[in-house]
Amino acid sequence: MEKLIVLGTGNAQAVHCYNTCFALQKGEAYFLTDAGGGNGILLALEKQKIPLEKIHHIFVTHAHNDHILGMVWMIRTIAASMNKGAYEGTLTIYCHRELVDTIKTLCCLTIGKIFTSHFDERIRFQVVEHGEQREILGDSFTFFDIGSTKEKQFGYRIQMEGGVQLAFPGDEPYHEALLPYVEGAQWLLHEAFCLYDQREIFKPYEKHHSTVMDACRLAEELQIPNLVLWHTEDKNLPRRKAAYTAEGQRYYHGNLMVPEDGEHFSF
Repeated sequence: MEKLIVLGTGNAQAVHCYNTCFALQKGEAYFLTDAGGGNGILLALEKQKIPLEKIHHIFVTHAHNDHILGMVWMIRTIAASMNKGAYEGTLTIYCHRELVDTIKTLCCLTIGKIFTSHFDERIRFQVVEHGEQREILGDSFTFFDIGSTKEKQFGYRIQMEGGVQLAFPGDEPYHEALLPYVEGAQWLLHEAFCLYDQREIFKPYEKHHSTVMDACRLAEELQIPNLVLWHTEDKNLPRRKAAYTAEGQRYYHGNLMVPEDGEHFSF
């Protein structure tokens, strides 16, 4: 059995919850996707009792600050653990080609050589190409370019060892070109910036995002049985789960999840 651990659920400007990022747990190993916008990633991992020494695989979707800046803290902290002899083996960071230089530059400008000296030796970068398949922790990942017009961004589809298929098309709305990577999946992880009736307040379409209604109509059309909505605004966080669920269930009849930071889901 594998587990989805939600570390953050907010959009780039969220302050009452952490930026959207998550970990997939398989046994005692973890695959981290994005690291949010700062050192809040360290607290999020600590709250979920995820040891840094058990994270050997990280995927970074794109260069927006709410997804990439936490990588500086992850690299610094893991490199420090390496220096102390507490971290065994290597850390592999998967990303598209342009992100390699971006991540390295951010780190070289902000943390010391005592940490960045591990680059290309114990901290390794693996460039992923559109449509490329890789086996990671015994699962088959297919990485794909989501075709963003804002910033080059990749997502992935997983064929888990146990047979479950999960699709994660990044933090922008699904579009038809992504059908081969989403169709037939049992789980869809999709952004939902706000409620449809709040679209004039939060302007999701101007930001290349969707509403709860849009994401739920999509999952219903694609007959996805399990839908997770996140990457949201945070202006009324105590009511978010109830309000988003109520709107979503009008358009989607599968298993709808609107997680809070720290929730877990098993596959």
